Amino acid sequence: MKTRVLVNIIFRRYGLWISAFMVLFVAYWIFRSFRQDDMDWRFVRAFGIRLPMRYGIHGIDVSRHNDRINWKRVRQMEADGVRLQFVFVKATEGATMTDRHFDKNWSEAKKSNLRRGAYHFYHPTRDPVKQANNFIRHVELSTGDFAPVVDFEVTNGQSDEAIVDGLRLWLATVEEHYQARPIIYTNGSLYKRYIKGNLDEYPLWIADYSTKHLRAYDPDRLYLWQHNQNGWVQGIRGQVDFNVFVMDENRLQEICL
Repeated sequence: MKTRVLVNIIFRRYGLWISAFMVLFVAYWIFRSFRQDDMDWRFVRAFGIRLPMRYGIHGIDVSRHNDRINWKRVRQMEADGVRLQFVFVKATEGATMTDRHFDKNWSEAKKSNLRRGAYHFYHPTRDPVKQANNFIRHVELSTGDFAPVVDFEVTNGQSDEAIVDGLRLWLATVEEHYQARPIIYTNGSLYKRYIKGNLDEYPLWIADYSTKHLRAYDPDRLYLWQHNQNGWVQGIRGQVDFNVFVMDENRLQEICL
């Protein structure tokens, strides 16, 4: 009885402080769980950026903006145990444009034993079937290559419905030709507005440089994460986009031919 009375007295006098302590304790562990992702990052001087080391498969994407590339040096580069294992190469844009370095980059990436993928820069104001056929005319995929990628990062003032319908038509046309489900590349805001809830059946490659975790995206569809656009790679002039494969490594084949 005396013990119960003593406890009641303590809670009456110090209950507010005890409650505050408990709230801070819970908040600390929540904060620590969010920081857990940060603990996996490491600055790798040779690449000039921090890398999410919890993932084992790292890669880059390139286009004509990277000019001529020394692919042998790219493949040979290794730092802090990280070696680049894949590359996505820009192939086409709109209904008629082709990246002027695509053919060379495409063949040299294969010779360098990098897993390669090709992407199309999509314009919502252009006919989606003509855009799909532009990609198909220029890109021949082989077993082991990544599935085709649509790069969706501009809206050009089109309506939401027109954008979603156009993307769906491009994806369907390309999927029918290659017999492989294409990958959607986009950023966080466009994903939330146009992709989520409309094109959820397609694998996702997200560009998000501001976050240290990926809780905002569908974990069942997110395969690739472009986490930085300011990296450096031997054999490539200027800064390079860096990516990681975020699924279990044995699931890589799910987005390849």
